[in-house]
Amino acid sequence: MAPDGEVTLSKDFIKGLWKENPVIRQILGMCPTLAVTNSATNGLAMGLATTFVVISASTIVSIIKSLVPRQVRIATYVIIIASFVTIADLFLAAKFPSISKALGPYVPLIVVNCIILGRAEAFASKHPVHRAFIDALGMGVGFSWALILLGSIRELLGFGSIFGFKIMGAWFTPWIIMILPGGAFITLGIIIGLINQFTGSRTVDTSCH
Repeated sequence: MAPDGEVTLSKDFIKGLWKENPVIRQILGMCPTLAVTNSATNGLAMGLATTFVVISASTIVSIIKSLVPRQVRIATYVIIIASFVTIADLFLAAKFPSISKALGPYVPLIVVNCIILGRAEAFASKHPVHRAFIDALGMGVGFSWALILLGSIRELLGFGSIFGFKIMGAWFTPWIIMILPGGAFITLGIIIGLINQFTGSRTVDTSCH
């Protein structure tokens, strides 16, 4: 049998992949989810940037949690998050300028992403570093795969490709709506509806997007 600590860490990680997935279960981070997922590459880039920030921020918050006065904890968390967002934004601009341009203002807006601030307040500030790290990793991976799935579907139907590789033949007529904002709403709604139908469960709207 696995030690209790390993079981706990496994649960901390797995919950973000499915049961408490930020996109399909909690309906969090909707601005980047709907805005940048017109391609799988953009979805992957945003997912990785968000994963880096949530892991880094949660780890630091867990380390310093006993040093931060309760009255200023949110302001402190925002400063920590903003620091790592700046690192991610500058890295993308320097190494992947085309992706940085495609993502536009949505990388800086990670600062106010409820996924990151929520994990810092609800989990990292109350648990040891190793659990905060694993929880953030699970949430980041869960957010990433949801964005990649959404981006892949929209790119396939809107451009006939996935990650830039042509899938559909010359016979295919692109669905222009899929690369527009309306296509994001339609695709995400269908994905969530199908998941709820087959699992018999419902999403939990925290009304923080």
